[in-house]
Amino acid sequence: MLKKNEKASLLIGLIFTVAAALICIGLSWLFFLDEEIYARMVDSLFDCGIDAMGAFTCAALYFGTMKQEGDGTRAFRTLNVMVCAGFLVNVLMYFTLGVPELRPVNFAMVMLSKLIDLVMIYNFYQYVRITLGFKGRLAETADKCIPVLLALEILVILSNIFYPVTFIVGPAGEYQTTGASTLEDIYLIVTSAVATILIIRSSSPRNQKVAALTFIFLPLINYALTFGEFGNASQYGMVLMSLIIMYCIIFNDKTTKLAATQTELNMATEIQASMLPSIFPAFPNREEFDLYASMDPAKEVGGDFYDFFMIDDDHLGVVCADVSGKGVPAALFMMISKTVVQNYAKLGISAGEALTKANAALCAQNKMEMFVTTWIGILELSTGRMDCSSAGHEYPAICRDGKFELFRDKHGLVLGGMDGAKYRDYEITLAKGDKLFVYTDGVPEATNAYNEMYGTDRMIEALNIDAGAEPKEILRIVRASVDEFVGNAEQFDDLTMVCVHYRGTEKENQNQNQS
Repeated sequence: MLKKNEKASLLIGLIFTVAAALICIGLSWLFFLDEEIYARMVDSLFDCGIDAMGAFTCAALYFGTMKQEGDGTRAFRTLNVMVCAGFLVNVLMYFTLGVPELRPVNFAMVMLSKLIDLVMIYNFYQYVRITLGFKGRLAETADKCIPVLLALEILVILSNIFYPVTFIVGPAGEYQTTGASTLEDIYLIVTSAVATILIIRSSSPRNQKVAALTFIFLPLINYALTFGEFGNASQYGMVLMSLIIMYCIIFNDKTTKLAATQTELNMATEIQASMLPSIFPAFPNREEFDLYASMDPAKEVGGDFYDFFMIDDDHLGVVCADVSGKGVPAALFMMISKTVVQNYAKLGISAGEALTKANAALCAQNKMEMFVTTWIGILELSTGRMDCSSAGHEYPAICRDGKFELFRDKHGLVLGGMDGAKYRDYEITLAKGDKLFVYTDGVPEATNAYNEMYGTDRMIEALNIDAGAEPKEILRIVRASVDEFVGNAEQFDDLTMVCVHYRGTEKENQNQNQS
């Protein structure tokens, strides 16, 4: 999902391309409204028409990509904006060339046109590098050298401000090249040659390679056939044609594959969600407790999980865990871990023993060397005693007498970290009305735009806003607090929370009333 600043950038790009097209049209009308301009620039009328049509096509292409995401999308949009800017500057140059009074303006337009060309070529390289997946030593060298060569070329162009190194705008407003003008072509030649080799050597489909190569060869073929008769307008027209070809072939191919991948990820999300208990109230016939849980993945699928289950009529198992990594690998390991932990917990053994056996099982087939932090608690409903164990997980928070505080338990090693690890038990006693809150590090480590972490202190403050509320409301309050702190920053990690409210048994409640 796009963030607000990305949406603003998209809107600015669309406004620019549309405005550039309208300006090109508006300036073209001056040919017919001013006889002096028409007489002086009649040979440029055709070029202005190409520029205006090209700018509008760029605006349409840009609009067509606004809702698209994926590899190379941003580079393609930037490339589109650069081509549109080239059309606009070309039109402006037609009105300043050959006019002595506008010599400084014409000089600035020539400089801007050359700089746009440099950035456009660089964005083309970035686009094909991302979409076609350049690999190998040549690609690594090019990634390092091309930006340096670009910076040097920009310096060469800018040096004309102080001394005519590669071109001159004469007193009459005419454009002339110098003997060193070939310096302007070094970056173009090197980048085009390297890009051509990498495109051909890439493992992408042949139609995508051909589409990418049109950006390099169509302008060259056009220039050779027309001998440069139609100037920059014709060259940019060929570049625009290449953009359309790349949009129809590379961009749409990638978008189709991305959509298929997104469909698969959506299915994975549904499968993962179906593995987590999600019906609340979870045990409507049990009056001794209430609980609520939530898991919000940072990506389509995540590595966090929670679980709760009845071991027997008097024991409730509660689990909260966080797998290393994110995405599909973490989700797969999460599913295995959840099943293993639950299976051992249901044997009726202690929490520490359950983690010890789960660790052994996970270490036996852990070729990816992944691990999972896990907290498990087995609540005896008749007494409120909870047998707990932690495998490197976050400290739980316990609400007693209407106030949440962190309970700094002893941590064991993460599950899957080392075969043969043993896990110790510890006990928590919950009285009537007490609550237990467990969570993953996605809560305290939630980060805002200033790279500040939410932290456990803010979490405890949020928990105590309404500590007497039901578990579902408590989780809502904490999540709202996290969202307010994070603001527009992207969610960095999966965020999972579980809250258990111990209401006590009828017998225990009668004993408390008698006392």
